[in-house]
Amino acid sequence: MRTLTEYLGQYAAYHRDPRNIATHFIGIPFIVLAVAILLSRPNWYGITPALLATLAACVFYLRLDRQLGLLMSALLALSLWFGHAVASLSTTSWLSIGVGLFVVGWAIQFLGHHYEGRKPAFIDDISGLIIGPLFVVVEFGFLLGLGHELKARIETGTPLP
Repeated sequence: MRTLTEYLGQYAAYHRDPRNIATHFIGIPFIVLAVAILLSRPNWYGITPALLATLAACVFYLRLDRQLGLLMSALLALSLWFGHAVASLSTTSWLSIGVGLFVVGWAIQFLGHHYEGRKPAFIDDISGLIIGPLFVVVEFGFLLGLGHELKARIETGTPLP
């Protein structure tokens, strides 16, 4: 398994244009919510595909970095809660909201990559699909003035100790 800085550095190479990064702040959360919604059915005694996918993602993020993993786990738990709430609606509402968020999220993503002039990272490396949400959280932290050391390590390709 690659390191946190390797994953984020590779992903960041596809995301240099500020307009592309800005679209990811909207598109990726839409996609994450859509996946949580759409995978929240069927429900077998409280166990859903969304729960299993969330647990797998949380393990992945925690293995990369404990603090970011805990933050991502909390955010994914909120997405899971929202997904389960929407899944309890009528089938039409569940599908409309889930598919709608998914399509709009991807449209926003592809608009960003149009600005970037580069294909999405996941086309070259499927791990980009799980790194994308982490990238958005990390970039948001950078905007808040957090994670100076991580940002420098990503830019230089130096792994965290």
